[in-house]
Amino acid sequence: MGRASTSAAVDQDDWRPSSVPQHVAIIMDGNGRWAQQHGLPRLEGHRAGTENIRRILKAFAVRRAQYVTLYAFSTENWGRPKNEVSGLIEILSQMVEVEVPQLHEQNVRLQHLGRREHLPPGLAEAIDRALELTANNSGVTLCVAFDYGGRAEIVDAMRQAMADGVSPELATEELIRLHMYLPDVPDPDLVIRTGGERRLSNFLLWQAAYSELYFTDCLWPDFDDAEVERALNDYSRRQRRFGKLLSEA
Repeated sequence: MGRASTSAAVDQDDWRPSSVPQHVAIIMDGNGRWAQQHGLPRLEGHRAGTENIRRILKAFAVRRAQYVTLYAFSTENWGRPKNEVSGLIEILSQMVEVEVPQLHEQNVRLQHLGRREHLPPGLAEAIDRALELTANNSGVTLCVAFDYGGRAEIVDAMRQAMADGVSPELATEELIRLHMYLPDVPDPDLVIRTGGERRLSNFLLWQAAYSELYFTDCLWPDFDDAEVERALNDYSRRQRRFGKLLSEA
């Protein structure tokens, strides 16, 4: 399987810790088109994209990002052809089996973001074991959004709040946040989307309200260390106001 070079190294002299976001969320788009460009079946593109996760996680960990969230499978993806869906689930199952022990050795903490009821029982159990194995790790936290949708998360949060007996007059943004899937994970500072599209596609709609957005035409399997550096350089030039005016010097 042909792959783009990922030999670009981190230049520690140019690295500015203050410019590195605490939490980076990524919409990993372009796997199918990458496969088409290389004359391969679509699933091989997804496999190449999965293999790229390890490298990109390392790239952000070296730069001291604390959280990385990956959009692996949306609630809408169940509508794709059955063979592609089953192939994606098989790839994720293989990833959990092969990658989790290595991630554990690297002190990575895993979190799952999304619904569970549609997952095959074997995969759900493997995810539970992975979460338990890495629960006490203190390195970068890797959140994998699988069977995830931003609107579904907000609906589930409201349902849970109502089930807990919260009255409408007591509903606040903070209370709703406490009922989201991962309430202890901070909002993403930077959302990256590869593959050329310029939209969030139902990803972290609540959490990304004031995230900086970075779009690149680079297809996900080709997104390497040099692309990470470009994204972070762009982020370092942003001024985050959160709806307010910056005070004059």
